Amino acid sequence: MTKIPHIVILGGGFGGLSAANEIRNSLDSSKVKITIIDKKDWFMVGFAKLWIMNGTRTFDNSIGSLNKLSKKQIDFIKDEIIEITPEDNSVKTKSKTISYDFLIISMGAVLAPEKISGLVENGFNLYDHDQLQKINEKLNKIESGKIAIAIMGMPYKCPPAPFEASLLIDSMLRKRGIRNSIQINVYSPAPITLPAAGPEISKQINDLINSEKIIFHNSKKIKNVKTKKLIFENDEADFDILLAIPPHIAPKVVYDCKLATEPGFIKIDRNCKTQHKNIFAVGDVTSLVVADPVTVPKAGIFAEGEGITVAKNIVSKLQSKENIISFDGKGGCFLESGRDTASIIDVDMFTEPKPSTLLTDSTSENLSKKLDFEKERLTKWL
Repeated sequence: MTKIPHIVILGGGFGGLSAANEIRNSLDSSKVKITIIDKKDWFMVGFAKLWIMNGTRTFDNSIGSLNKLSKKQIDFIKDEIIEITPEDNSVKTKSKTISYDFLIISMGAVLAPEKISGLVENGFNLYDHDQLQKINEKLNKIESGKIAIAIMGMPYKCPPAPFEASLLIDSMLRKRGIRNSIQINVYSPAPITLPAAGPEISKQINDLINSEKIIFHNSKKIKNVKTKKLIFENDEADFDILLAIPPHIAPKVVYDCKLATEPGFIKIDRNCKTQHKNIFAVGDVTSLVVADPVTVPKAGIFAEGEGITVAKNIVSKLQSKENIISFDGKGGCFLESGRDTASIIDVDMFTEPKPSTLLTDSTSENLSKKLDFEKERLTKWL
């Protein structure tokens, strides 16, 4: 009896779910076995976190269950991955060892607030879903003072999100009638708002937040956080509420098996290959250099595209076909204005001589597209 190839996918996010569904849509369970492993049993489109922050959503209404994958004949194991062993094509979780023929690592980036002294004690992690309710309560109680949104490491997930958060918070405060009593400041270690998008788009985003009296502070490299005070390399700033985007690192197992060195990410090519045969990596856990120092941004749409690329190439290999495709580097992110409209940042990372970016007008139609984007993925993947 012929052994059915086993594809193991580490992580049930954009990259993992897009790859699993693409493979299953091409080959049924008699041709290939697919297993997704994740320590959580739910999937959320990342931008929904900002809706939980501003109180227009709840966590329970923003997630899809990974347990639904079984109806697509995709196995799901809720467990923590503790070891990857390329030498014998296996993955070890807390409860079992699983062999694979192909491995797709889509574990995302790990938030590491502990790397900034004083952050955990004195600020909130804007990207931590467990803290969003408390952030919402704080924002609904503040009457005057300063709100700081601080990017504390590069690269980070969903590059427009800190600016989007500032605009949504501006909207919350306007509705409460207290906006004039509160300063909103955004701090970044980068010289412009969105380095990957280039200076022109960055200026448009800066102009957009400035139009709402939100101040962008560039080249602010954080040293540590004290009580109501951000300490940067060259100066400091006061705050009453701190919403931080902490440094991002790869999961520990990635460093343990030498796929990456801390604090970096797995280096891949446009086929999303790693240095090990039949091991691929996609999404936020990776670093795909476009033109040094520019890399593909850490955003769900790019993880999705990479996941589909890997899936198609694995299917081709299983069907003994020669056609290998490369990730096209195309994608886009939404930028919500806080005024019931949104813009879209369209990106093509591999145009010559440099990446191509375009920021659309902010319209209600684009906000509807944002909602549709979320609904479509929750529906087609789960």
